[in-house]
Amino acid sequence: MKRLAALFVLTLLCLPVAARAQNSAPAAQPTASAPSGSAPAQGRKKRVAVFDFDYATVRTSTAALFGTDIDVGKGIADLLVKNLVTDGTYSVIERKALDKILAEQNFSNSDRANPASAAKIGKILGLDAIIVGSITEFGNETKNTKLGGGGGGLGGFGIGGFGHKDSKANVQLDARLVDIDTAEILGVAEGKGQSKRSSTSLLGGGGNWHGFGGGSADFGSSDFQQTIIGEAVKAATDEMTAGVIAAAPKLQARVIKVEGVVAAVDGGQIVLNIGSKTGIKVGDHMSVERVTSTIKDPTTGAVLRKMTTKLGELEVTDVDEISAVCKPVNGTGFKIGDVAKTVTQ
Repeated sequence: MKRLAALFVLTLLCLPVAARAQNSAPAAQPTASAPSGSAPAQGRKKRVAVFDFDYATVRTSTAALFGTDIDVGKGIADLLVKNLVTDGTYSVIERKALDKILAEQNFSNSDRANPASAAKIGKILGLDAIIVGSITEFGNETKNTKLGGGGGGLGGFGIGGFGHKDSKANVQLDARLVDIDTAEILGVAEGKGQSKRSSTSLLGGGGNWHGFGGGSADFGSSDFQQTIIGEAVKAATDEMTAGVIAAAPKLQARVIKVEGVVAAVDGGQIVLNIGSKTGIKVGDHMSVERVTSTIKDPTTGAVLRKMTTKLGELEVTDVDEISAVCKPVNGTGFKIGDVAKTVTQ
């Protein structure tokens, strides 16, 4: 009996331990799986610019469609920019800043699809990549039952047309994501769009769409996108946009080493002799140092090293192409000639 009683007591003592072990096991599982579900740390957005698409191969057909030479390449580029900004994967440079640099560099229409030429512009703007592209199809196929009893044919680009029973608009685009440093094509995106409608022309059904002005067309307007060709343009651009966004992981954010000097100290503002051309932007932090001595090679006289003392840190509050205005974050006594530098993305 004593032996049985001892076994009974021992069993009672072991049960809570087993229960605690069983209860603790499920609790450990979420802890182990949590890291796989956590979002990875995100760096800054990659900076890109979209160049006007080359439309040389479809220039004749688009001129016939609109009745004059319209820069449909600009219209496609603007629509792609709108899509990318809405998505938010990339940081897209403003059109005004891009146009200014293009004018300064005498960037011609023939350079639109040239990766090497575009990469040069991208470096000046401090971008990570540029997007160039081409329009390879922009037209329609019209079947007219009043001409030859239903015979099909290509053409019919005129505004309004006549006798159209079935109109089909076709648009095909391709875009290339180009590395700034190597001009290497990192990714390719294509877009195809088609729209069909009966008893109307390619530009019909657009409500109050007035077409174009100043040699360009607003492809983003709701009126244009209600036309047959507008529906095809939107479908093709949306598909191409998805491809450009999917190529984002192939692009590495460039690390930019920037160094300049203090050009002026005006109250609480410090002006540097470097600007957006070097890649700095509003919000960047700059370390300010003062050169205390210069070490030269005694045999050649070449500068080996500059010994410096850190004075403080600045934050960029305003920037143009050749200068930047900063405010002190910490430190005092900044003077003209002090060195300002940073390693920034």
